[in-house]
Amino acid sequence: MNPAQTKKPEPGKKPDFEHSLARLEEIVRRLESASLSLDDAMKLFEEGVALSRDCQKQLDQAEGKVEILLKKAGGEVVAEPFEVETGDEPATEDEP
Repeated sequence: MNPAQTKKPEPGKKPDFEHSLARLEEIVRRLESASLSLDDAMKLFEEGVALSRDCQKQLDQAEGKVEILLKKAGGEVVAEPFEVETGDEPATEDEP
């Protein structure tokens, strides 16, 4: 392995999302190359799984922070969760 490619963050300091994602993409490219020994591939796979979990945790935390603040008629501020659109069609509610 190339030491420059496997540079780890300082102990106790979490890597930022972009760095983790870039490292994860690098790991995937290396695993897809099929030129690794089984031992090296397993080490990279384990690192990739840990990075994937960390990235997902960071995304979940970011999603939780993304809230739309609305002022209600009474003047109180209410946090409304940000809703992610999943399709091309706008979401509609069925009326009774």
